[in-house]
Amino acid sequence: MPTREHKNRKKRGHVSAGHGRIGKHRCHPGGRGNAGGQHHHRILFDKYHPGYFGKMGMRHFHHTKNKDFCPTINLDILWNLVSEQQRTSAAKSKSAKVPVIDVTKAGYFKVLGKGKLPAQPVIVKAKFFSRRAEEKIKGVGGACVLTA
Repeated sequence: MPTREHKNRKKRGHVSAGHGRIGKHRCHPGGRGNAGGQHHHRILFDKYHPGYFGKMGMRHFHHTKNKDFCPTINLDILWNLVSEQQRTSAAKSKSAKVPVIDVTKAGYFKVLGKGKLPAQPVIVKAKFFSRRAEEKIKGVGGACVLTA
């Protein structure tokens, strides 16, 4: 910003430049940053940031993420894992092999029961199935195969 646009240009000639004679403009009178959150700035922290200080819950030492890793897929997009051509050919001919959808190869571990399945049998391989997903797959004449 050019000097002529600085706010201070208006204050030239006025001794304390808008910062008062008594209080004076000192460096960091309240401390830098979040200083004084439990002391002189307590009202602000309690009012606008309740619960900022302190601990909550239990500690989990050596937390390994892969124990909790369980990506899920719903039934309504289950058929997207198989090509459209394979689905139509299985729907047309009753004697053809039932398509096998291996969910773990697509990177999912658990099958959930949201949505509807087309009325056509299918074999689904997964590590986990929800109760509703299993009911719906068996309802269309399919099978649920558990894999390790």
